[in-house]
Amino acid sequence: MARPIEAAPTCDDSWRLTTMADRVTVIGWDGSPLTAAAGAALSAATLVAGAAHHLALPEVPPRAERIRLGSVDLAARRIAGHRGSAVVLADGDPGFFGVVRTLRAPEHGLEVEVVPAVSAVAAAFARAGMPWDDAQVVVAHRRTLRRAVNVCRAHPKVAVLTSPGAGPAELALLLEGVHRTFVICEELGSEREQVTVLTSDKVADHAWRDPNLVIVLGGSGHGVPAPGWIAGRDPAPPQSVRGWALPAHEYGELGAGETADLRAAQLARLGPRTGDLVWDIGCGSGALAAEAARFGAAVIAVDADKAACARTEALARRFRVQLHVVAGRAPHVLESLPEPDVVRVGGGGAAVVSACADRRPERIVAHAATRDEAEAIGAALAEGGYEVECALLQSVELDTSVWSERERSVAFLLSGRRGERSP
Repeated sequence: MARPIEAAPTCDDSWRLTTMADRVTVIGWDGSPLTAAAGAALSAATLVAGAAHHLALPEVPPRAERIRLGSVDLAARRIAGHRGSAVVLADGDPGFFGVVRTLRAPEHGLEVEVVPAVSAVAAAFARAGMPWDDAQVVVAHRRTLRRAVNVCRAHPKVAVLTSPGAGPAELALLLEGVHRTFVICEELGSEREQVTVLTSDKVADHAWRDPNLVIVLGGSGHGVPAPGWIAGRDPAPPQSVRGWALPAHEYGELGAGETADLRAAQLARLGPRTGDLVWDIGCGSGALAAEAARFGAAVIAVDADKAACARTEALARRFRVQLHVVAGRAPHVLESLPEPDVVRVGGGGAAVVSACADRRPERIVAHAATRDEAEAIGAALAEGGYEVECALLQSVELDTSVWSERERSVAFLLSGRRGERSP
């Protein structure tokens, strides 16, 4: 039988064929003895890359070239140019927030075989004796630490894969004022493994060894959740009300600036999402705060009226979301709050809008009942370096039994988007 004609390699393909390692195996390590497949691949390796504790393993061939993993990109280039069998050692499951993604990136062109071990997240929850299919999992380093903290604010069970400078102490300090329980797992799988359980206010008093992983637990308790169908946070649990910007009867007493249509427009402009911190200033009934939290964002709801704060807390329990409610008058109470990503100003006018603009959130929304008030808020946003939009919203609720007007609402909706060149 004639052999099929194979396409000639392109210039790029020729480069890959002459420089790519003959075989690349990524081996996960969790402290257990290596499997037969992992041991065979490692014994045949002519290049081994890994952290210092991986390269110290007795199974590493003495004559193999060794690369200590710092930058995975740099290591991938070395591996791509190596002729022979390369092995990369990594903790846990290297396909879960691990090195496999970088090695398989198009710029490196590496095809890899993976021999996984138990992931650090699975091992940590096993040590804690807890299920983790309902946990959020985040990676914290200096660039993403604040967003990881916001996920811990918004969700009752979070596993945080830490890094130097973004570890348990830093997490706890940024969670100041929010009570959580930390399960801190140090050097899992090693002889120095240690698991410590502390409340978040005590964590910064200790020094923690790397590598470590933190399980952050707490918030308003909602009982034991039913078995789920999706990993992590269920975006729409069966008992939840379908839809957004729900009508007034879902919330009870609503203020003049909390109509469903106005809330819908405000949420659309804010775009709250997982990892964000939302300020809802003048939260009133808590309707917008609860809906922003349902999108997965962390929310701080502020109101000078203690009764409004109590209603907001009750609403959070009803909708099974995490809210941090602060009783106090803006703008003074805002000084001690962590930096927001987006802000809704439900009360306080231009003075509060100016104070919020000083904190440089990406977006600010507010509403006004009169044109003069709208112009003052718009000026405050513009002076703060924001691109301003304003719309006059009018909605009429009809009684469909007789098709007559039941209620009319009119409001100016203002939104500010932080300019690219703003300070």
